[in-house]
Amino acid sequence: MIETERLILRQPIAEDFEPTAAMFSDPNVVAHIGGAISRSEAWSRFLRDYGHWALEGFGQFSIIEKSSGSYIGKTGFAKFERDLGLHANTAVETSWTLGSHFHGKGFAKEAAQAAHEWFDANRQGPTACLIAQANAPSIKLATMLGYVNVDRIEQPAHFTLVFKREP
Repeated sequence: MIETERLILRQPIAEDFEPTAAMFSDPNVVAHIGGAISRSEAWSRFLRDYGHWALEGFGQFSIIEKSSGSYIGKTGFAKFERDLGLHANTAVETSWTLGSHFHGKGFAKEAAQAAHEWFDANRQGPTACLIAQANAPSIKLATMLGYVNVDRIEQPAHFTLVFKREP
């Protein structure tokens, strides 16, 4: 578990599924990450996040607001086993996804910085992230975290930028 000034980051638990499923059905949340997903797909992703910790010793953290106990979203690291382009030179990705009513409050930055500090202290090694070219807030956060754009992958409806960060 990681604590910041306003947040708790912890491994996912069963009670996190319902807010996770709701988050991935919110058009404001999924606008740059492929669109809304079904409850079944949300369950599959949730199980992936849960199990990743057991297999790899790291994974996605659930982000909880200290003052309210509310589930805010998730951030962390995973091996999603997908194409990261020719220049990422890692299989470990980072991501951050927050409920839309928590956007614009600095929670993503606070949570992602804490997760990266944890990763650097416990795992080390380069990490990458894929961000839709139109997702300016995520590109800004990736840059603040030390990521550099190293590639661009053409997707069916848009371009995805590949960012890499060295520890």
